Amino acid sequence: MKNIVFVFILVLVGCTSTTSHSTHTLSDTMDIIKAAADSAPNGAPGAYTLQIVAAGSQGKFVYLNTEEDYRDQRAVTVALPPSVISQLSAKYGMPPQDYFIGKKIIVNGKAQRVKIRLLSQGKPTSKYYYQTHIRVMDISQLTILDEQA
Repeated sequence: MKNIVFVFILVLVGCTSTTSHSTHTLSDTMDIIKAAADSAPNGAPGAYTLQIVAAGSQGKFVYLNTEEDYRDQRAVTVALPPSVISQLSAKYGMPPQDYFIGKKIIVNGKAQRVKIRLLSQGKPTSKYYYQTHIRVMDISQLTILDEQA
């Protein structure tokens, strides 16, 4: 009887959850989005393999997207601030929004769920949706898989 109670306690202890601080290595955008949502608001650090199919800019940022429509729920967006844009432009001789289209890349960073508020006549409304962003703060976070050495 004591052995059964002991085994039962071990099973219960094994079922308790712990907080994981692991890093992810993912290439499926839906898995990346899930990891970001599951770890919100902190984000999920990892190395993410992405196929860039579209790009855009807003303000001083450039956004590289895995879907033609950045609002698509399956899209993962790589956010590039001005300092990284200038470094990438100097390295590749063209703006990143032109260079990265059609490239497969690995991004080392944190996939985070970002709330995007909808606007009406230029003013925020109470409506919103989420995007998954990976913010790049240094060009060393980017590796191009199909780049000729």
